[in-house]
Amino acid sequence: MSFRAGFAALVGRPNVGKSTLLNAIVGEKLSIVTPRPQTTRHRVLGLRNGVDYQIAFVDTPGLHLGAKRALNRAMNRTAAAALADADVLVFVVEATRFTDEDEMVLERVKSSGIPALAVINKIDRMKRRDLLLPFISQMAERHDFLEILPLSAAKGDNVERLVDLIAQRLPESAAMFPPEQRTDRSSEFQIAETIREKLTLELVQELPYGIAVQIERMVEEEGQLVVDATIWVDRAGQKPIVIGAGGERLKRVGRAARTELNHRLNQRLHLQLWVKVRDDWADNAEALRTLGLE
Repeated sequence: MSFRAGFAALVGRPNVGKSTLLNAIVGEKLSIVTPRPQTTRHRVLGLRNGVDYQIAFVDTPGLHLGAKRALNRAMNRTAAAALADADVLVFVVEATRFTDEDEMVLERVKSSGIPALAVINKIDRMKRRDLLLPFISQMAERHDFLEILPLSAAKGDNVERLVDLIAQRLPESAAMFPPEQRTDRSSEFQIAETIREKLTLELVQELPYGIAVQIERMVEEEGQLVVDATIWVDRAGQKPIVIGAGGERLKRVGRAARTELNHRLNQRLHLQLWVKVRDDWADNAEALRTLGLE
């Protein structure tokens, strides 16, 4: 029996469910998920091992138009680089919605010359199922996809079918990573991203994208992992918004992040959070490099 291994990049515009799909495929939370577009800023690798295959799924930032800030341009470059390195592309769209940004991503898929599957996600949210077949036909006219697969990443519907289809298309190769490995991201990265997720969920519309999280110190003390983390904002007026009245908002964020991380990392954590201002960090190339975003 031959063994197949390779990279499958999840590509699409922001907020089509790529991170939710990655988490469903690997069976654990690797990428943070919020309702806000452009939540994913980094390339996140998740590994799926089978008897005769190993797939390295790559979650990417959503490719988007109007990338005015340096942060947005860096996210687009990250996504484009992951696309170029893949053996198979998984072009993710939202059921019955096809926007100018979807078209832009599709043009990149076409120009790459890499075989691609189309995933029509969020079918669980469709109010009219009779619109699905016409939408599949429209997708088939747009590009010669290997397969067009409707699924629900949130519900897990058809996710295993997607894994099977990708495994069949990978080159014959030895495994690229140890079978017990699930991601290439460190616990430090996962802690910082979880804090940012809880912040994003807490702030909702109050802070768009001007927050970043940097781990300053991690040390084992008395049976627990003590983590000092800085939350960067890019305007002085945003600092009190993040902290909240009497520090309550920051405490809620810390509790939510600690509760999840205790379970995910199987370790007791003590989080110490500080909020600092770095003016216009999202437009500063040096700041982006410091924060691991470039």
